[in-house]
This record gives sequence, structure tokens and C-alpha cells, in this order.
Amino acid sequence: MGTTLIIVLVVAAVLLAILAFWAMGIYNRLTTLYERTKNGFAQIDVQLERRYDLIPNLVETAKGYMAHEKETLDAVTSARASATQARVHVAGDPTNGGAMQELGAAEGQLTQALGKLMMVSEAYPELKANQNMMQLTEELTSTENKVAFARQAYNDSVNSYQTYKKTIPPVLIAGVAGFQDAEYLEIEESVKREAPAVKF
Repeated sequence: MGTTLIIVLVVAAVLLAILAFWAMGIYNRLTTLYERTKNGFAQIDVQLERRYDLIPNLVETAKGYMAHEKETLDAVTSARASATQARVHVAGDPTNGGAMQELGAAEGQLTQALGKLMMVSEAYPELKANQNMMQLTEELTSTENKVAFARQAYNDSVNSYQTYKKTIPPVLIAGVAGFQDAEYLEIEESVKREAPAVKF
């Protein structure tokens, strides 16, 4: 009886140790994937800050040529302020769903306002030819591309985290350990882009 009890206790201890290591492995994987989402958002954050820093210079340059377009310039400035505030609300936390949606909406409005500014600037040949405006436009376009790339990488990392977190058995450990859902960053565009017509 004593030997059987020792064998049972040893087997139970081994099983508990295996279970503990297995749970730690899942916990560590969840932590790794979550940290990747935070890092992915940090990359977006860097590019958004660069974008926000360029906009005042762009507006100031355009002001000298577009005196009659005050409404357009004010819309860009206002949209930038809203996007900057939304970015502050997110505070690098990809689990803050409401703040991420607010940021997506604000970024959509800013993109729309900048698009209108660029469209209106086409009517001012002297502005288009201004060296400073050309450089700022080029930098802004480059930054927009970097934002899009960083957003795609971030959303991919959120997808990996969410997919793993919702599978069995990680879903059991994620719930107990307090892992929250990460939110995708979707830029809301109220104006749908259409493919340009090609004529020969």
C-alpha cells in the first residue's frame, strides 16, 4: 500500500509539473504576441507623430497662396488636432477599443481633409511650383505610405494574437490571466476611392 501511494504521488507530481510547464508555455506565447501588438502600435505612433509634425508646415506654406481657401486650411488644422487628441487617448494600449475606433475615425477625417487640400492646391500653379510645398508634399506622401505599412503590420500582429488567444486551450488561460482583446486600427474613410478611368 505504501509503495502504491508513493507511485501515485510521483505520477501526480509529474503530471502537475507537465501541466504547469504547458500552461507557462501558453502564457508566455500570449505575452509575446500581445507585446508584438504593442510594438506594432508604437511603430504606427512614430509615423503618426511625423505626419502631425509635417501638417502645420504644409498649412503655413499653403496659406500664402490660398488666401481664399481658409475653410479648407482650417479643416486640416482642426482634423489634425482631433487626430492628435485621439492618439493621446489610445496611449499605446491596443486593448482600448473605444480609443482605437476614435483614432481610426479621426485619421479618416484628417486623410479626407488633406486630400481636399491637395486637390484644391492643384488650382494654384504657383503653390504647386513652390519648392517648400513640393518637398513637404513628398515627405507627407512618404509618411502616409509608412503609416499604411505600419498599420498593416500592426493589424497582422493583432490578428495573430487574437487568433491564438481564441483557440483552445489558450482561451482558457487567457481568460484566467486577464489577457484582453486587442483592437484593429481601421481608418474610416467617408469618401470611397474610385479607380481612375483609362481612355485611349
